Amino acid sequence: MIRRIDALSGSNALRALSPMWKSSFAAVMFILSYTLHPALQGIIAAWMVVWCTVYARIPLRAYGLLAGTALLFYILGMPALLLELGHPAAGAAAGVYQLPALPLYITAEGLQRAGYLLVRIAACMSCFLFIIFTIPFTELLQVLRRLRLPQIVLELMLIMYRFLFILSDTAHGMLLARRLRGGKRSFRDKLGETAAMAGTLFAGTMHRYYGLAQGLMTRGYTGEIMLPPYQPRPVPRKFTIRAYTGIALLLLAQWWIVSH
Repeated sequence: MIRRIDALSGSNALRALSPMWKSSFAAVMFILSYTLHPALQGIIAAWMVVWCTVYARIPLRAYGLLAGTALLFYILGMPALLLELGHPAAGAAAGVYQLPALPLYITAEGLQRAGYLLVRIAACMSCFLFIIFTIPFTELLQVLRRLRLPQIVLELMLIMYRFLFILSDTAHGMLLARRLRGGKRSFRDKLGETAAMAGTLFAGTMHRYYGLAQGLMTRGYTGEIMLPPYQPRPVPRKFTIRAYTGIALLLLAQWWIVSH
């Protein structure tokens, strides 16, 4: 998946836009996603999906796969949000649902709280996905450098990003070798094989990481990884108008909801 994301971020239809403008737009939308009414948060989530899948032409399958993977963490945390331990008191208010044969129940307040949280997570996550899918990682580092992020942090981010590819290549090679040797097929056996491969994977990855470090030294690494300079780019007027109009409409809608 990491290679798929890297390829899409470098070939999407919004690739030519200024990365600083796209980062600023995503930052403004993230702040609005956190502060506006839940109904407007849902609109923001849908609007950012349009930016990614229509304007940037990111395949809906790839977008849905990454968004769905992130939402799995919300689903895993849902029982803690919804379920109350014990039995509801007699004469409790309406909106209490007792689970059959279990000392657990769900309240209407819990459902509402989980719904609000889901909408907010979807809106905030859509802003991050806009950055992930439309800005290549090297350009994102250039933006962070212009924002005065320390050089050591940028270098660590770059090395960790490179390390993900090394880890993915090593794991893929080991899995392929096991299959060619007639690896076991059942799900339970695959889990056992994965656990057994963990130690070997770490050793193989560190070996390749050592090769990467040697390659940097050979190319004249002096303790600082130089990033290419930031090149400002123009933003087409149609995208500027869409962005500013959408933000203005969201603020007007928030004002109308609060005043009524």
